[in-house]
Amino acid sequence: MSTTPEATPTAEQLTLLALTSLSVGDDPTSPSLPLQFRLDRRTRERGLAHVAAIKAQLAARAAARQTQAA
Repeated sequence: MSTTPEATPTAEQLTLLALTSLSVGDDPTSPSLPLQFRLDRRTRERGLAHVAAIKAQLAARAAARQTQAA
């Protein structure tokens, strides 16, 4: 089976997955999580803020495209 670069997740994508897959009540420092996904509170907050900023940027671009199309 061949793997294309698009199909292989980057470390950043895996980190975002770990950040967004935890529910609000989950403890990202829990020993039940694999070591590579354990985050301190500050890192998790920064990651979630980054995800929120990207979502806002994507929404703004989509709105701009809608305005141009109309």
